Amino acid sequence: MLCDPDVRCVVPPWGGETAIDLVDLLDWDALAAADPTWLVGYSDLSTLLVPLTTRLGWATVHGDNLADTPYEPPAGLLSWLDVVGGKGPHRQQDSGVVADFWRFEEDPRATRWKVTGGGRWDLCGPETLEVTGRLIGGCVETMCNLAGTPYGDVAAFGREHADDGLIVYLEAAEDEAATICRNLHGLRLAGWFDDAKAVIIGRTKAAAHPQLSQREAVLDALGRLDLPIVFDLEIGHVPPHMPLLNGALATLTVDDDVREIVQHLA
Repeated sequence: MLCDPDVRCVVPPWGGETAIDLVDLLDWDALAAADPTWLVGYSDLSTLLVPLTTRLGWATVHGDNLADTPYEPPAGLLSWLDVVGGKGPHRQQDSGVVADFWRFEEDPRATRWKVTGGGRWDLCGPETLEVTGRLIGGCVETMCNLAGTPYGDVAAFGREHADDGLIVYLEAAEDEAATICRNLHGLRLAGWFDDAKAVIIGRTKAAAHPQLSQREAVLDALGRLDLPIVFDLEIGHVPPHMPLLNGALATLTVDDDVREIVQHLA
């Protein structure tokens, strides 16, 4: 489908577990010769989104899967349809919403997320932040397995875009905090943050470790880098979902009055 000129966008129904078994079976020469096609999703789809961007230069969308598409984004966020269908710039703000999925038996026709509380982007490091860089990232549990391979060479991607720098985003699906901590250290050692200007961390329901929270896991692995870290964005396994464009030039602003990210395809 990615090589079919009649297919302009591929949106799998949901993520998965072992997309890594596909990356070395894809015909990368055929993909390089094809016109770029949108691939949209999150979770294990990150395993395909990242190499399509880092190896081919395609913009890919870390956002809703097809099963999530009926849900309307809350105020401040865009749907993936807005992103792939418009030229941009794509401006999104902190929605303040923490939500969950409706079970099918609760509401089979749900179009609004089940709101479970409120939240706010939380900047760790400087008092305010305004930074511009190329977006790249995905699900921690899948990214850590690509690091050090030709399919997750974010260090090389960073060198390629050294003039812009990177904004690296990550989110934990379900692994407990000690495992996430080890995975983040692995990404650090693989050079994922060598050209980073900031790190974005998505909300998670993944379990803490008896001696380590999920936030502490991030700080243990990445705190030594002296990079601004923005926690609790609407990306990943806690809805709603903010679509992020791998490869886009993004400006991230966090201060007392403004919490927004603006993405440009340039």
